[in-house]
Amino acid sequence: MTATNGRPQAGGDAANGRPGNGSDAVHTDTVSTVVRQWQAVHPELDTGPMEVIGRINRCAALLQQAEDAPLRRAGLSRPEFDLLGALRRTGHELTPGELVRETFSSGAAVTKRLKQLTERGLVERRGDARDRRVAHVRLTDAGRDLVDGILPEQLAYETTVLSALAPEGQGELAALLGDLLSRLEGRTGVLRA
Repeated sequence: MTATNGRPQAGGDAANGRPGNGSDAVHTDTVSTVVRQWQAVHPELDTGPMEVIGRINRCAALLQQAEDAPLRRAGLSRPEFDLLGALRRTGHELTPGELVRETFSSGAAVTKRLKQLTERGLVERRGDARDRRVAHVRLTDAGRDLVDGILPEQLAYETTVLSALAPEGQGELAALLGDLLSRLEGRTGVLRA
């Protein structure tokens, strides 16, 4: 059912797939409360985007807090693991510039992390024979073993979290998020402007 302002009533419009503000008992969450509060302050505004973006951001934050436990036990931060993971999954040396693109990090952040990971013996750098300004980074055996040891624990955690959704729901959510992500990645320059 649609409210007079054109937004779906609590619970959303299941017939057309639009999310509601989540105020029914089954879907009450922090974001639904935030949306209701904004609707009370600014009833003329369409808060629908908050219902999606807010939930994506909240889920990401909660997942990262819990998921980082295995990383903390290994003495790694999430960005350090992302850097090690990029080296492991690509299977070859990468330059710091390539690591910036692979991990969506700044150059300064990658430089700092590489220094820390090198000191821990998890990565090693070698200079380029043709251009001394370029470095090539690779995992050490210890770095590869660390990533390979943590990854199964991370995947087991993610499987447990997603078990709250039916397999077909997981596939549908993955497809929707994949579509959104590919569109956002294609508009990165536009979004930054």
